[in-house]
Amino acid sequence: MAQDPPTPAPPKRAALPPGFGTLWVTVAVDLIGFGIVLPVLPLYARRYHASPAVAASLVAAFSFAQLLMSPVWGRVSDRAGRKPVLIVSLVGTAVGSLLTGLAGGLPLLFAGRLIDGASGASVSVAHAAVADIAAPLERARLFGLLGAAFGIGFVLGPAIGGALSPIDPRLPFFAAAAIAAVNALVAARRLPETHPSASRAARHTRRTGAWRTPPVLALIGVSFLSLVAFSAFEGTFSLFTHQRLGFGESATYVVFVAVGVLIAAVEIGLVHPAVTRYGERGVLQIGLVLNAAGLALLPAVHSRWWLVPSLVLLTCGEGLITPTLSSTVAGYVDQRARGEVLGVQQAAGGLARVAGPALGGVAFGGIGAGAPYAGGAAIVAVAAVALAAAPMPSRAGPSAAAT
Repeated sequence: MAQDPPTPAPPKRAALPPGFGTLWVTVAVDLIGFGIVLPVLPLYARRYHASPAVAASLVAAFSFAQLLMSPVWGRVSDRAGRKPVLIVSLVGTAVGSLLTGLAGGLPLLFAGRLIDGASGASVSVAHAAVADIAAPLERARLFGLLGAAFGIGFVLGPAIGGALSPIDPRLPFFAAAAIAAVNALVAARRLPETHPSASRAARHTRRTGAWRTPPVLALIGVSFLSLVAFSAFEGTFSLFTHQRLGFGESATYVVFVAVGVLIAAVEIGLVHPAVTRYGERGVLQIGLVLNAAGLALLPAVHSRWWLVPSLVLLTCGEGLITPTLSSTVAGYVDQRARGEVLGVQQAAGGLARVAGPALGGVAFGGIGAGAPYAGGAAIVAVAAVALAAAPMPSRAGPSAAAT
């Protein structure tokens, strides 16, 4: 009697490429320093009688430095390799965090955030390194895992700050400096070079400007608009919850920890299956819709319970958008120019993170507490329409990265 053939086992998920773990830790450490400061920085600035716009601009200082340095670091990594740039970044993060901890007023605090932001510009180099070692079909998954490092930074950063700041307000920054310095030593020993020397040599003969193609420009525009809206939320949220819900610094830390956990969970668990089912463009559209819905709900929030659905929608959308955008951009460019192109994308993100908190602070102070979020929802809706009209296929082809 014939037997039915055995049911084939589901395909195993590919193992992580060598060196990915060290890259992941590098990005997480960079974001821990950012996460330590972000939740309470606007409230801290208010102690110096800063206006909402000035308080939010202090958040934007980190991103201003990223805006200036991201294309530079990306181009340097295309020529000199990813590893040396990442090590320099960690050293810079240690210096910036130390200076922030030693600051006794706003000028030095701004200086510390600028140094830290210039070092954090290497996040685009880490993305390029992951794209170097990722198979095309695994790229979205690995970018999702790398994106989870941002969520971990938002979890550990506020957690460290919340635990240490009652002892001494400077301790969180000193801890971040020590972690970054130790990680720089570890990276110097363990981080592999992912960018082949042959590609770096060929890069010298290539013309810059690989990002000036319609699909990449469209994606960079979508990234800019969505980040303007989300960073306006980041820069004003502590002021919003303090005014509407009476939150202090500890409660704000707790909320940002929850946001970080949710973003990390989405990027680890949902990005890869969502891209497999809907394609990268479909996932981007879903993320933008969720993002806009969450922002649109925030102006109506007057109780802690109504805060939950708006934050869930907003952070789920952001968790889908960020890694998928970077993965899609990386799939459209040659390996020899990935650092430059991803650096330009991060520079656009840096500009958005400068404009978003500043505009959000102006809207908060001049119009009302809900204005940054209503305006952000409209901006994200524009980004969704722009993506729908963009000249690109629904999925980034696996051959797009190789020319």
